[in-house]
Amino acid sequence: MVGQRTDGGASPTAASTGAAGVPAAGLAAAGLALIAACYGLARFAYGLFVPAFSIEFGLGAAQAGAIASAGYTGYCAAVVTASIATARLGPRAVAAAAGAAATAGTALIAAAPGAGVLCAGVVLAGVSSGAASPPLAQAVARWVAAERSDRVQSVVNSGTGLGVMVSGPLALLFAEEWRLSWAAFAVASAAAAVWTAAVIPSHRFGGPVGRGGPRGDPRTVRAPVPRRFSVPRLAPGAVRLLAAAAAMGAASSAVWTFGRDVAVSQGASASASTVMWIVLGGAGLLGALTGDAGARIGLGRAWAIGMAGLAAATFGLALASGGVPAIYVAGGLFGAVYIALSGLLLLWGTYVYSDAPAFGVGAAFLLIAAGQAAASPVIGMLKEAFGPTAAFAAAAALAVAGAVLGPPRKAPSGGGLSGGTRRPGAASTRCPAGDKSRSRIRGHRRG
Repeated sequence: MVGQRTDGGASPTAASTGAAGVPAAGLAAAGLALIAACYGLARFAYGLFVPAFSIEFGLGAAQAGAIASAGYTGYCAAVVTASIATARLGPRAVAAAAGAAATAGTALIAAAPGAGVLCAGVVLAGVSSGAASPPLAQAVARWVAAERSDRVQSVVNSGTGLGVMVSGPLALLFAEEWRLSWAAFAVASAAAAVWTAAVIPSHRFGGPVGRGGPRGDPRTVRAPVPRRFSVPRLAPGAVRLLAAAAAMGAASSAVWTFGRDVAVSQGASASASTVMWIVLGGAGLLGALTGDAGARIGLGRAWAIGMAGLAAATFGLALASGGVPAIYVAGGLFGAVYIALSGLLLLWGTYVYSDAPAFGVGAAFLLIAAGQAAASPVIGMLKEAFGPTAAFAAAAALAVAGAVLGPPRKAPSGGGLSGGTRRPGAASTRCPAGDKSRSRIRGHRRG
């Protein structure tokens, strides 16, 4: 991802200049809806329908994993492109484009006549999630007051869980016609795109910060032209951050791609396995509490606990053998810890790159997707060769290994990683960047 300067040298923080014109609650709700559509529906609902796709298109586990990997690759490309486009075109245009990609991708899946078109739709769906992150991060940074931005970011980030939870009932409603479910996803994605475009102000470069058109209309805010695009140097702690993100992405790929397929193959009914998916998404809404938890116990401790939970949920799903309520417990634990871990990476990235937080958070989420892209086909091959228990055990082992990669209690940057030193939404007083950290852009969400 490209790290960009968005302040243009202006002295007021981005969040404070326009907060009066854009209600934080409205921006949080619209952002949550867009993330729910792009991540929960367009990107992650693929795993819910792998059993149906396998029957319809004759896919094996390796092929299903390769298609999932293509979607994650689309995410990686989109998050870089959208970061540049957001600085040039503004968050409203790019967020609307993300919603349009989600609509097109889900519609393409709904109409897919074969595996090739299905793969194209999955890639477009992956693009939508990558394109949604930078503009929403920019919008929250510019129009939400600094003391509230951590909480708003956590709420928006939990939209993944909401989308996953909503996809389950639609799958049950159209149990015999999976194409109707994806058509409904397309309608929901279009609605989210329209809502987001209506809430986020237009953003034109070249005028004074925080000043709108006639009578201060926030919908015509003119932002400063970014001075340059640059990639920050490798900051202390960055290698650890990126390695942890990749491990988390790789470990989570087993459940996201094959979770429901494994539950069904081990004896769970179609309705029970779909309810498991709903529980997974509902538990993911707890990710809205990530900012508060990280501040209370420290990111390092929270990370270790979360990765241990990810390992337990992944291996537990395979051991559940399709039994109820065991698959519900495993699914719920997975949803809660996945969204929490992505939220912790969001905060961790802003601390490691306090001068270029958009770069730090974006790079972390790129590595989540890269880990998922690399691991999905491998997990599929392991599943075919050795069975689901061995494949999911390998993914759980990656989570255990990633637990030790969390931020150290005394981070090189000294910026609030050890807990108890920073209130959610408040700038760290220990960050060497000083006042620059107060105007950081708190980042992208989901993985």
